[in-house]
Amino acid sequence: MSSILEQIPAFAKGYGVAMNKLPDAPGVYFFKDAKGTILYIGKATSLRDRVRSYFSSDIMVTRGPLIVQMLERAVRVDFEQTDSVLEALILEAELVRKYKPHHNTDLKDDKSFNYVVITKEDFPRVLLVRERILYTADYAHYFGPFTNGGQLKEAMKIVRRIFPYRDSCVPCSLQRFNLRDSRRLNLCKPCFNAQIGLCPGVCSGAISKKEYARTIRNIVFFFRGKKKDLVTKLMKEMKAAAKKEEFEKATELKKTIFSLGHIRDVSLIKRENHLEVQPPSEMRIECYDIAHLGGTDTVGAMAVVENGEAVKSEYRKFKIREVKGVHDTAHLTEMLERRLAHNEWKMPGVIAVDGGVGQVNAVTNVLMKYDIQIPVVGVVKDEHHRAKMIIGDQKIARAHEKEILLADSEAHRFAIGYHKKLRGQKIEK
Repeated sequence: MSSILEQIPAFAKGYGVAMNKLPDAPGVYFFKDAKGTILYIGKATSLRDRVRSYFSSDIMVTRGPLIVQMLERAVRVDFEQTDSVLEALILEAELVRKYKPHHNTDLKDDKSFNYVVITKEDFPRVLLVRERILYTADYAHYFGPFTNGGQLKEAMKIVRRIFPYRDSCVPCSLQRFNLRDSRRLNLCKPCFNAQIGLCPGVCSGAISKKEYARTIRNIVFFFRGKKKDLVTKLMKEMKAAAKKEEFEKATELKKTIFSLGHIRDVSLIKRENHLEVQPPSEMRIECYDIAHLGGTDTVGAMAVVENGEAVKSEYRKFKIREVKGVHDTAHLTEMLERRLAHNEWKMPGVIAVDGGVGQVNAVTNVLMKYDIQIPVVGVVKDEHHRAKMIIGDQKIARAHEKEILLADSEAHRFAIGYHKKLRGQKIEK
């Protein structure tokens, strides 16, 4: 096909000058239309490399039709550089929440959205929740959406080292005693997180309500993208503490300021690029199937066929945890995202699913989210659950029909077997 640059020459011509201005640094980029409306917001480890990738000749294959549609409307690219990948991740989520760009919404499955929330308590907890849970409780603050759960967990590890906080890992002391009862709290031993410096010692009374509230305010500042204001505030507090000869407090504030200026987010860079570690194998076909009984005991299975033969040592099974009930496409989405988190596994050259258009689209959306270019096919069954046709990439379907059907048969067998095993274990109990 022709290059996207040829399809939208006016935009490409104007963009040629801006390309050189994009920094090789982390940040957030915005595609805008002629009215200045934001069409799409993305984050990048390198703004220059990421934006340039949108103008390749195979954009339809690598990014899909929705991105091509967005590029056809776009006339301008703006960006906001950040000091770290962590800040780019947080800023992207805040801006998507604020502007709700049309193409961000279309490209993401709402069920995969993650949020950081802060509870309404004397000693608030900082938690990660899914969007469907977000509105079931009254939280003091929430930040998101974050579409990459694995990357968000890595980000929270970094944030917690800078601002130790209380999370959902509640020791027995907090379950037995009221947090307001300081006399009882002082009798409690520090929990494990407090011992390793990830919690300020709420359970043992090592920190007051006022002091902990200050930590929570700092976290809110950081997640609102106000790091500069936060650093300024901490500098004032440090100087005030030093003036009062509270040198221990001043030293802790100095360490926090230094940590904010030297955020170590190598783990986020690795996670953003982890899918490039293992190149796709053209002869490897992975097939996924879901099994359940009326939406209960839902499991997923992955079968692998290489060079026409089943590789049973590389089969994998998944318990579906996040999505309950009968929702095969959502179950498939959860399974594939968990599979893609394993960079130590070889990437397939073809992905097959047991199902029709809905299942193929679910897989395609996940691959688009991670900018992965792998052909997807679906094996449609008749009323007797026999293969009727293969939909999707027909060139792949014709060239590898036998291998695809073998992979589908194996995935179905493996999923059913695992489901029966779990149900049998329940009956025995």
